[in-house]
Amino acid sequence: MSEPQVSPIPREARAYQGHRAGLITRLFAATIDLVVVVVIMFSIYLGLNGFRFMLNPRTFEFSPISFVRSLLLGSGVAVLYLAGGWMASGRTYGCHVMGLRVVNFRGRRIPPVTALIRAAFCVYFPIGLVWCAASRANRSLQDVVLRTSVIYDWSPLPPWGPGHPDAVALPPD
Repeated sequence: MSEPQVSPIPREARAYQGHRAGLITRLFAATIDLVVVVVIMFSIYLGLNGFRFMLNPRTFEFSPISFVRSLLLGSGVAVLYLAGGWMASGRTYGCHVMGLRVVNFRGRRIPPVTALIRAAFCVYFPIGLVWCAASRANRSLQDVVLRTSVIYDWSPLPPWGPGHPDAVALPPD
């Protein structure tokens, strides 16, 4: 006698599994991702200063922080972080916490080029996310242009991976 399978998807969330996420959920995920990028940036700053300290500890001073340089480096880190997460599993840490996954129009993993373009689009034109509020299909401007969707997916396995119990079928636009 086999044991019953336990679903990783919370009972309350099962009705939303595979549906497109709305603006508020996506904003919470984006806020979490912003915190992750700030932590990465702070770690880079401390790492570089720690290296400088090891080279010359007697005359060490923390390097000054340039707003423009930090903004440029931070936006580059954000693009790589978002694109890397979307390429690997379809989600970043913020998406994971909020139960979201970025998929293409077939409900599959987005290709690397699309992930990079989408990440750049999200970082350099974040106001495009507001289009979710006006769209009946809960799609941001980035989603419309690149034919992607952000769906609720609490499953630990991506829908394109082997053994995924719940195939994701996107609702029509």
